[in-house]
Amino acid sequence: MTRLSKENKATRATPARTRRIARPTADRPAQRRRAHDTPYHHGDLHEALLKAAERVLERDGLAGLTLRAVAREAGVSHAAPTHHFGDLTGLLSELAAIGFRQFGQAMAAADASAATPPEKGVASAKAYVAYAQAHPGMYGLMFRSERLDHARPSLHEASEASFAGLTRGVGASRHEQISKEQLTLEQAAAIASAWSLVHGFTMLLLDGRLKTILDRSPEGTSVETLLTAMLRLSAGRSARP
Repeated sequence: MTRLSKENKATRATPARTRRIARPTADRPAQRRRAHDTPYHHGDLHEALLKAAERVLERDGLAGLTLRAVAREAGVSHAAPTHHFGDLTGLLSELAAIGFRQFGQAMAAADASAATPPEKGVASAKAYVAYAQAHPGMYGLMFRSERLDHARPSLHEASEASFAGLTRGVGASRHEQISKEQLTLEQAAAIASAWSLVHGFTMLLLDGRLKTILDRSPEGTSVETLLTAMLRLSAGRSARP
């Protein structure tokens, strides 16, 4: 082989060797970026997974909320949610507990903002509906008992606190102290009536079933004005002998 041929062969071989050496070097920064993109570095993966689950729930609905979907949303391995929550029921239960706490805080703030018992009742009902409108996925999950484990301490405590808030509100409207542990028949009926009214209204609203009524109501009738009128009607009936 001539000297020129040897030089040409060496020249052609050099780029291939360069590419083989350069490729791993180029990949390493990308690998580092992917590693730093995961929430592991901030030290609270449990909280990060719950926040990711809430995003998936509100975006894709309950049907789209799986352990794999949450792992992808959080940018972690598929095994991470199982490690922290055991299974999907565990994750959903912990997420519902957050919902009940948020819900209870919204109701308590509304109650504190009003002066008289009737005003407190109206404010709490509006806060109830407003929370569901702002977090329809979370609200739906909170009342899907077949998907939840109410024996989990966090969910049990949060749902009990929410029920206690409802009991206090009904008690204030009746000008009496109600124990959530022991109810008279009239107290139980008052709580069930108030809850049925606002929960039923909320579900009809979220399902789009109130549109027909609103479209046929006087001009300017909003969801809030319709709810307020319902509450006044209910209060008037309760006041009758």
